[in-house]
Amino acid sequence: MTLFVVSTPIGNLEDFSFRARDVLQTVDLIAAEDKRRTAVLLARWSIEKPMVAMHDHNEKALLEKMISFLKSGKTIALVSDAGTPLISDPGYALVRECRSENIVVSPIPGACSVIAALSVSGLPTNQFSFRGFVPTKDKDRKTFLRTMSEEPFTQVFFETPHRITNTIAAMSQLMPGRDVAVCRELTKKFEQVVFSRIEEIQKMFVSSEIPSRGEFVIIVRGIEIKKSTNDDLLLKILLTELSPSRAASVASKFFSSSRSQLYHRAMILKEGLDLEN
Repeated sequence: MTLFVVSTPIGNLEDFSFRARDVLQTVDLIAAEDKRRTAVLLARWSIEKPMVAMHDHNEKALLEKMISFLKSGKTIALVSDAGTPLISDPGYALVRECRSENIVVSPIPGACSVIAALSVSGLPTNQFSFRGFVPTKDKDRKTFLRTMSEEPFTQVFFETPHRITNTIAAMSQLMPGRDVAVCRELTKKFEQVVFSRIEEIQKMFVSSEIPSRGEFVIIVRGIEIKKSTNDDLLLKILLTELSPSRAASVASKFFSSSRSQLYHRAMILKEGLDLEN
């Protein structure tokens, strides 16, 4: 009675782990985002197992059947088209339901495009935030990027080939001078990783030096927070009476720093004040 969450290759089929293969060879059923895509992987390693398609459009409808199957003592391997399931892929509803029903959920780790991209980006990895896919509407895209541009740590997100040029153009306007890494087609034949300032990245897309084709992972350096004596003095005073969030909100009315910048600084100052007490 176990649901295995199995990571699969993000491109190169040789990245499939021995343990993942063993699990897929021994489970009773494979729940795949796209059976056709998974069938290619199974054929490569001569694995023959029954499959059921489970994706965003039918996951909730299948829950009762899947839980009943697991409770009967069977095992299921959950796989997405590529990489680690649930990372901007289906599976959350099933894992959540298994947890509520005390069914064992076991991770079989492996490839993940987010971590793979971070590891070669040349940008700080001690703190990062994964944002998923950029919103499709232009207004929502700009809000998404504007909010992200104010964060002090590295930001990671996905973008599709037909929207990537618009997103890069918007980034050039909203975060000029920012360091960006564009990771395209990771682990595949035409893998490309480019690190530069956003303006140079935009030129590369215009010239097709970076083609608008394939899977994209974009990584953005966080905004540099310059320590201000006046900011810190006011924040320390406010923190004696207010939460970091409220202190940042009040301080933002007096200084040019954004609320998110002041909140990040307030959290650092609060930790120091707590240590002094």
